[in-house]
Amino acid sequence: MRFLANENFPAPGIKLLRQQHIVLSITELSPGISDVEVIRKALDEKLIILTFDRDYGEIIFKHRSLPAPSIIYFRFKGKAPQEAARLLIEIIESGNIQFENNFTVIDENSIRQRNY
Repeated sequence: MRFLANENFPAPGIKLLRQQHIVLSITELSPGISDVEVIRKALDEKLIILTFDRDYGEIIFKHRSLPAPSIIYFRFKGKAPQEAARLLIEIIESGNIQFENNFTVIDENSIRQRNY
């Protein structure tokens, strides 16, 4: 899979995900760009956004000013910086979840998706 880690996604988690997937990092590529610019980059390069920022839901569903990229929004930080990445790897390996064309919300106990 190909991901775009938002600035708030921890570097140790990016490193862990990079062992199995392509992960671009806004912190490394374009720190400080707006959420809208992150969305455009994800759309242009067909990347799934990884974020802890709930603003993406508002941009996608309330404003509807852009086409919607695939987004995985984590609603928990966990105790270790790699925890979200570990959980994502488990979910991918299970093969039960399709991330493309979805806004996916992952918390410690559940996964919810809204398709577009």
